[in-house]
Amino acid sequence: MRCEIINTGTELMLGRVLNTHQQWLCRQLADAGHAVDRQVAVADTADAIVQAVHEALGRADLVVTTGGLGPTSDDFTRQVIAGLFGLPLAEDPAAAAHIDRWFTDRGRVPPPGVRVQALVPAGATVLPNAHGTAPGLRLATRTTPPRWLVMLPGPPRELRPMFLEQVLPWIGSTFPAPAHSVCRTLRSTGIGESSVQALLSGPLTDLVSAGLEIGYCCRPGEVDIRFMARGAEAARLVAEAETRSRTELGPAVYGIDDDTLEAAVVGLLARRPATLSVAESCTGGLVASRITDVPGASAVFRGGAVVYSNDLKQQLLGVRGETLAAHGAVSEPTAREMAEGARRRLGSDFALALTGIAGPSGETAGKPVGTVFIALATPAATRVEHHLNRYDRGTFKQVASQQALELLRQHLVS
Repeated sequence: MRCEIINTGTELMLGRVLNTHQQWLCRQLADAGHAVDRQVAVADTADAIVQAVHEALGRADLVVTTGGLGPTSDDFTRQVIAGLFGLPLAEDPAAAAHIDRWFTDRGRVPPPGVRVQALVPAGATVLPNAHGTAPGLRLATRTTPPRWLVMLPGPPRELRPMFLEQVLPWIGSTFPAPAHSVCRTLRSTGIGESSVQALLSGPLTDLVSAGLEIGYCCRPGEVDIRFMARGAEAARLVAEAETRSRTELGPAVYGIDDDTLEAAVVGLLARRPATLSVAESCTGGLVASRITDVPGASAVFRGGAVVYSNDLKQQLLGVRGETLAAHGAVSEPTAREMAEGARRRLGSDFALALTGIAGPSGETAGKPVGTVFIALATPAATRVEHHLNRYDRGTFKQVASQQALELLRQHLVS
């Protein structure tokens, strides 16, 4: 099946809203064995939508659009699609009744014009919306074989259940089952993308010749390695690729697929069991935030302190004034005393501490913007790492938090 996705919305073109549909829909289709050939985003204009849909239907068996099905003046996907197909619009009684119930169940009066969402092109299949008022729509062209257009509402909380519960099962029953495929992603940290590829290219050469597909995705502090194969040998090829890659990359691999580094750390702490506290300056609580994003973190995470000022470093963590005076807030001795103070005062087995210069200002002699010291206090000793992360402020914080979590993970796995 050839599939294309069209995301409509002027807000997407202006960069006011992050387009999460493109990633989410591609992931669902890929997991079902259907690769998306192309996806585009267009503004909320009739010409842009008509041109994009017309071109996509000329290539694809299935075209999925998102957005433009609501009641406002910039929601006219259904109207322009009806015009493109040469079909009249008529109110669907079930869709209209659902809209009325949606408001009355909430003690509200339906606003004027809201029932425009119940207008349906003649012959279209209505996809009920249990989480909103705009139904989805499915249309077939008059060609042989027909080409299909599926229109979904824009809000993710409406689109996602509609796609999973109604569209994906229909795709499975309408289009021939694709060749058996297996996809797995190894997640690594601490090694750059080029270095990862250099380590893996030789050991995986014969698997690539046998049909294995390899892809790399690099983010600050992380590299994902994606393996995909199709056919009867798919599972064997992917499993062998994972085994060889783990051998080459060693402890740099921290998980697979949707695993996160923070979840890996929480899992390692829970298995000991052991507890963690954090003391953060330059990252402003990001390490604690990542840890507490993991369900069950309360079993291992004692808490933390965001100590941006020097006086709080002294009051809350016991950092000595002499240390700050002699070495400064951004230094190995200060990071060491922060971690040891957090471990002692918060009563944890381990403690992480970070102090650095996120920029764009704050540079001092010998300490350029991007400097960060990360300390790990353990029951046996305290280790401090020095990194230079020359990034923008937000990326600096993300990378520093990654380095801190990885420092702890490496200690736990060793």
